[in-house]
Amino acid sequence: MFGRKTLELLPPEETLPGRDTLIAVQERHAVLGTPIVPPFPDGHAELVVGMGCFWGAERIYWQLPGVYTTAVGYSGGVTPNPTYHEVCTGNTNHAEDVLVVYDPTVTSVEELLVPFWENHDPTTPMRQGGDVGTQYRSQIQVADDRERAIAEASRDRYQAKLSAEGFGDIVTEIVPRSPFYWAEVEHQQYLHKHPGAYCNHGFCQVRF
Repeated sequence: MFGRKTLELLPPEETLPGRDTLIAVQERHAVLGTPIVPPFPDGHAELVVGMGCFWGAERIYWQLPGVYTTAVGYSGGVTPNPTYHEVCTGNTNHAEDVLVVYDPTVTSVEELLVPFWENHDPTTPMRQGGDVGTQYRSQIQVADDRERAIAEASRDRYQAKLSAEGFGDIVTEIVPRSPFYWAEVEHQQYLHKHPGAYCNHGFCQVRF
């Protein structure tokens, strides 16, 4: 299983079994100083997105107004409490995702999706640049029908702009929220801990 990596999601029965115990995670954000695990302040909301390698994606979000905290983790798959190594095999069906906890009196889902679209290529399936695999797929997880409508409207608006500039079709998944498994301590706020480390995020193609 560890030697195989495909560009397609596996049937659930073929995924790794995982474990019941949580992967160790730090309690506070290395930049913001806020908790990265619940409970979060009353009135705050959550957004989970995947846009390739989660190191650079998280850095984009922790800098935005209204964002209370961020964390990187694994979601959208099957294996409970997976490790980074397991996710990278493609045998868990998880994406590398970012949890964004925000104050809806300051920002909104609509506003938080703008940097999502602009800072990765949502037209490339199961990859971002040289990062290839199912864990790098583009993904928006939605909590309810309202969020789904917002995400779909946002996608359609950006698709119109991409099409006008000659780019292809968006392949971003818009899927229901699923369990979010916090990644290992070394991956949290990675680009703060390792300035100048690998990051392939930045303005991609077309302004939203």
